[in-house]
Amino acid sequence: MSYNTKNYSENGDRLIIGGTLEILDGAIINGMPKAANQTASVASEVADLVTDFNSLLEKLKAANLMEQD
Repeated sequence: MSYNTKNYSENGDRLIIGGTLEILDGAIINGMPKAANQTASVASEVADLVTDFNSLLEKLKAANLMEQD
């Protein structure tokens, strides 16, 4: 009888997750990119809200948290 694990280390410098990665409350993840702060919108017109939203999208893309267009 054999068993193939879904999660394993490859050469000690690469961790392969083929199963579920569960991150518990209070856990700290180092090395992940962070997007620049987006201040709360005070827009009173739809056009201004669109501008604020597009600014948020650009910050997410710049931090590589969202694919580029």
